[in-house]
Amino acid sequence: MNSRQVDAVIDLLYGVLIFVSILLIVTVGSEIGLAFGFGVLVSYAVHVVWKMARFDPDWMTTAVEEAVDQTVGETVEEAVGQSVEEQVGIVQEQIESVERRVERLPREDEVEELIEETVEDDAQGRSDS
Repeated sequence: MNSRQVDAVIDLLYGVLIFVSILLIVTVGSEIGLAFGFGVLVSYAVHVVWKMARFDPDWMTTAVEEAVDQTVGETVEEAVGQSVEEQVGIVQEQIESVERRVERLPREDEVEELIEETVEDDAQGRSDS
């Protein structure tokens, strides 16, 4: 038998084992059948990884690279999503907004005058009483 025939027989055996687990669920009970079925599925996953590594040794590296590229691309698109000019415009608007807020804040000399007036008013209020 060549390797492809062996792989086909192994895949068929995994299918039979999954069918046996279904029969166990129906006849014996769900706990035993589920345990057997999960065992079969886990071993099948290991088999698939082994098979992929055997037929294409670079498949895992390629798959991870593609997943990372896609994730990074989506993240950059979400973060950028606009042209550079639009981003510069947004930043300029934010800077102007901050400048307007700073201009509305009282200056140091205004604060000193307000404090002096408050102190004088308090002093006059105390002397009147």
